[in-house]
Amino acid sequence: MQDDTATVVDRVQSHPGYQALRRKRNRFGWTLTLLMLAVYYGYIGLIAFDKPFLARAIGTGVTSIGIPIGLGVIVFTIVITLLYIRRANGEYDRETARILQDATR
Repeated sequence: MQDDTATVVDRVQSHPGYQALRRKRNRFGWTLTLLMLAVYYGYIGLIAFDKPFLARAIGTGVTSIGIPIGLGVIVFTIVITLLYIRRANGEYDRETARILQDATR
């Protein structure tokens, strides 16, 4: 049983589709990570270097422009998380099943 599992693992890891899937998944993950870092650190940079801009009131109310920008960071985080989940549960799972089926023949 142990040898069969090792053989399947070796076949999956050497499968060209698996290599392509790993590259695609890693590239997508790093792209989303870099986008998130840019948005988050952009917001932190605004807090550190342009407080008067973030403190500017919206209209005649007491809400500053920093509040909707901060909420935008949160919404952006949720959106890219949902985007990754959708792709992982759809495209990546289908490709993984196909690769596993090929490797276990």
